[in-house]
Amino acid sequence: MTFASDNTGPAHPKVMDAVAAANTGYALPYGVEAEMERVTDRIRTLLDVPRAEVRLVPTGTAANMLLLGTLADPHQQIYCTDIAHVLVDECGAVELTSGGARLTPVPHAGGKMTADALARAMATTREGDVHNHQRGPVSITNLTERGTLYRPAEVAELAAVAARHGRPLHMDGARFANAVAASGAAPSEMVRDLAALSFGGTKNGCLGVEAAVLFDPDRAWTLDLRRKRAGHLFSKHRFLSAQMAAYLDGDLWLEMAAAANAACARLAEGLRSLDGVRLMFPPEGNILYAEWPRSAHEALQRTGGGYGIEGDMDVAPDAPVAARLVCNWATEAADCDAFVVRLKAALA
Repeated sequence: MTFASDNTGPAHPKVMDAVAAANTGYALPYGVEAEMERVTDRIRTLLDVPRAEVRLVPTGTAANMLLLGTLADPHQQIYCTDIAHVLVDECGAVELTSGGARLTPVPHAGGKMTADALARAMATTREGDVHNHQRGPVSITNLTERGTLYRPAEVAELAAVAARHGRPLHMDGARFANAVAASGAAPSEMVRDLAALSFGGTKNGCLGVEAAVLFDPDRAWTLDLRRKRAGHLFSKHRFLSAQMAAYLDGDLWLEMAAAANAACARLAEGLRSLDGVRLMFPPEGNILYAEWPRSAHEALQRTGGGYGIEGDMDVAPDAPVAARLVCNWATEAADCDAFVVRLKAALA
């Protein structure tokens, strides 16, 4: 077992079965197979966005770059937090696909962008000055990169700030399922103020599929062209739609997210019981951050580690280690308990 990432977890057997079933006979290519029509209808109903356009891609980076590239002009800036995946983990993909739009970092608070911080960032933009990037879309991540949760009211506040300047709001929902499961809100409530959603599946039990959901159908042709030009239009598309159909069938996506969240809550409870361990942010989904002494980290590494490290350990060699632990749908209670036992021994 490893807590390094939810990407390390297996695909769900129902997803695997769906892919195998799709590998029978013939189907039209490039997203015009019958299953894709059903997936589109399901997502529109689920999110209560009857006019939305849905396009499937294999990675979260692809969904983000294509949606933000569609929403932003090359001379605009895209506001995101200073720890946003689109900023620090996508190798300039958004800038590439948008034709040069700049990602502007907004300081986060517990992983989240606040309405006040966004308002300040947008106010300082020299709108109307030909020498500068102009205001563009806002992008947030839910769950956040720190495992915290935007609730619908918080999303609405950010959307209101963006709307004052006539700009759209995008959500990187690589862990949207975990956010919905944690919030108790309906999926439609979580997206009612958005212009676009990257609807994740890969981290939550799929082999590799995300839905780029664009709420304005008038922009769909631009999205289609960007997808093709970027090399993300699958020919044997049925293997993407089969995954997403199985993922959404019977709310499997929420069941898996709830299981991952529950495992993370159990792990957090165990870590709180240990002297010398501090949770850095409230774990609201399937990600938690915790600090413990460097000596304990070194002892754990000798027995396999099993988690990520935040920051550069060489910068402050005497400081506590900031560890990132992520649960997935298949994480078992015994895995969580065993890690706590290992860490307790390392702290001794």
